[in-house]
Amino acid sequence: MFDKQRYGRLKWACRRGMLELDVLFMPFAESGFLELSEEKQELFERLLTFDDPDLYAWFMGHQACEDKEVDSMIKHILSRVKV
Repeated sequence: MFDKQRYGRLKWACRRGMLELDVLFMPFAESGFLELSEEKQELFERLLTFDDPDLYAWFMGHQACEDKEVDSMIKHILSRVKV
């Protein structure tokens, strides 16, 4: 379960070194994250452990993510966040 402290750490992890990722993760953490099931919340937390270049390639459609669960979360975030 995501208590206030864990959620705060997750929001801090959404602050990346790339603006392109910040504009995806920060709005999603603020508006879409709390609506997810606990399993999907943990999947989002796992997504944030990947390196920025990989995340950028996946979110921008330059490469496909081979992890089907992570790929489904990427698609969900892209459907929720309008950039």
